[in-house]
Amino acid sequence: MQGPLDDIVVLDLSRALAGPHAAQMLGDMGAKVIKVEHPAGGDDSRGWGPPFVGPDHDISTYFLAANRNKQSITADLKTPEGRTLIERLVRHGDVLIENFRTGVLDRLGFPVARLHELNPRLVVLSITGFGHDGPEGGRPGYDQIAQGEAGLMSLTGPSADEPYRVGASVGDVLAGMYGAYGVLAALHERARTGRGRVVRTSLLAGIVGVHAYHGTAWTVGGQVPAAAGNHHSTIAPYGAFRCADGMIQIAAGNDALWRKVAVLLDIDPDIPKYATNRDRFAHRGDLVADMEKALDAHDRVYWLTALTEAGVPAGAIRTLDEVYTWEQTRSQGLLIEVDHPVLGRIALPGPPVRLDGAPAAEHSPPPMLGQDSTDVLTWLSGREGGQR
Repeated sequence: MQGPLDDIVVLDLSRALAGPHAAQMLGDMGAKVIKVEHPAGGDDSRGWGPPFVGPDHDISTYFLAANRNKQSITADLKTPEGRTLIERLVRHGDVLIENFRTGVLDRLGFPVARLHELNPRLVVLSITGFGHDGPEGGRPGYDQIAQGEAGLMSLTGPSADEPYRVGASVGDVLAGMYGAYGVLAALHERARTGRGRVVRTSLLAGIVGVHAYHGTAWTVGGQVPAAAGNHHSTIAPYGAFRCADGMIQIAAGNDALWRKVAVLLDIDPDIPKYATNRDRFAHRGDLVADMEKALDAHDRVYWLTALTEAGVPAGAIRTLDEVYTWEQTRSQGLLIEVDHPVLGRIALPGPPVRLDGAPAAEHSPPPMLGQDSTDVLTWLSGREGGQR
């Protein structure tokens, strides 16, 4: 596919979600992504489900989520033949992505020094659970473990006594996003210096990197934030509220918006306990009770219409089937269709970034294990023969 990275070759040695997500992001921008998988089963996520789909119910929808716009070849890095193939690919690659435990790639014969000996221009992205060094740098990491260790679960759930994991694997996805961001910076630097470098991130770093105001509440304010359920930790009213037939979300991020909400709900906005955000937050229990008493008079459609007409940010709480059938989602390119070699025409979640003025991209489907071996080897032989 065409894109701003269509002259970049990415070797994706990663598996599961964080590394594959980073590679998929680069593939979305046009990079040629060669996914290198073990011949015996391939990427771990090929076996993760349910749901499984296909005639034999053996294709993981989990795998489909993180591997569009890639080619798949197989290689066993523990064999001389596998290592030779990796050496050939490294010589003609621009980026190598790996998320092995610290030291594994070294033991397989590919420490960073060796990779840069083969190709000084190579950018290496290394994603770990908790960092490549430090007192716990060698720990294995999975998303939920990292969510707990990095404090995210303490901020999520109905109360401080009931920590919840975030429903999506945000630690993995964030590490992939930060990794792709680091790769782009290293490629930009390489254009000046002619040399690649190692980009490192982790599930821990990805989650700590999005603490935002929760982080400074502690580092500067000396307060330990805690879970606040479906309400904002510093702004009121901002959260989910019950009306006659369910819940809606209302976000009054400033006093002007609060006044609009108050007028709609027939609440006096100037009584002392509701006059400012600090006052409203201090009396949030009373505020929620007063708002929900008024909201109980009508259903969700009524209130969402009224709030929208008043210019107040508000919204429904959709299930995923509602999200993907919502015309706004589709209008943003967030649902794409690809021709899968076994499943036929399927819909996938699409890339979250659009480039102004660029033609609509033709995406390729997540590959079957090893399906592109012949094509990749032909391409590689051409590169070795001096062809582009």
